[in-house]
Amino acid sequence: MFQGFESRTVVADGVAINLVQGGVGPPVLLLHGYPQTHAMWHAVAPILAQHFTVVAPDLRGYGDSAKPETDEGHLAYSKRASAGDQATIMTALGFEKFALVGHDRGGRVAHRLALDFPDRVQRLAPIDIVPTYNAFAETDKEKAMSYYHWFFLSQPFDLPERLIGVDPIYFLHWCLKSWGTGDLDYFAPDALAEYERCFVDPAVIHGSCEDYRASATIDLEHDTEDLERKIACPTLALWGNRLEKWYDDVSEIWRNRADNVTGGGLNGGHFLPEEMPEEIARALFFFLRV
Repeated sequence: MFQGFESRTVVADGVAINLVQGGVGPPVLLLHGYPQTHAMWHAVAPILAQHFTVVAPDLRGYGDSAKPETDEGHLAYSKRASAGDQATIMTALGFEKFALVGHDRGGRVAHRLALDFPDRVQRLAPIDIVPTYNAFAETDKEKAMSYYHWFFLSQPFDLPERLIGVDPIYFLHWCLKSWGTGDLDYFAPDALAEYERCFVDPAVIHGSCEDYRASATIDLEHDTEDLERKIACPTLALWGNRLEKWYDDVSEIWRNRADNVTGGGLNGGHFLPEEMPEEIARALFFFLRV
């Protein structure tokens, strides 16, 4: 995977962030989601790298990036802290301004990054999410049943860690299958092996649970404070059409949070960059090249 890309580690305020970088042209930062790593971009990144400089890191708490010590307020795993990592590594790589794409949890980090660093993010593309505030505020029984992991993973330490740790591969596969098309066929063997290698690490299980605990606490506080602020840069929202079962108008939700929104639903599941990489790369190319 990532042939022609350079693997490196950049330390962001004491937090070591693992990443790959490749291509030439304007910089694009790709952020992954749960329960994955930067490997989820293995099919999209090489296409974009023909026209852009692509940076794909592991978020703090995931993959081969550092897993900072937690705290009672979950500040260490807040989207603000994770967004700060990404802003710092892009500075270290020589990119003061950049485009930003985030899937799932990476989309939430990207949303926070665009709010906290508006002068640096030139374009934003969240994939298959609505903002965290909306996800909690608009929850009903049907959504809660489908978003069960939000409430399970955010339970106090160490309930989810202990239960997942009994058979982490089973839980990983369950998530990948049940949130997608129901099987693992569209995950490349090398990518799936990376997810498995990382997810069996107790530190990754804990770090990813802390990510969800932060979403249910400090992230909601930050998002509530910023409800009146809109993302200023052009925003491309893409999502799998099953998201429309739970939200009547995903475009309208994003228009309430950003000034200039385009995009729409795609005929796919949650893991769009691996399920339909050419379609995602094409949509991103036409959005990012302007």
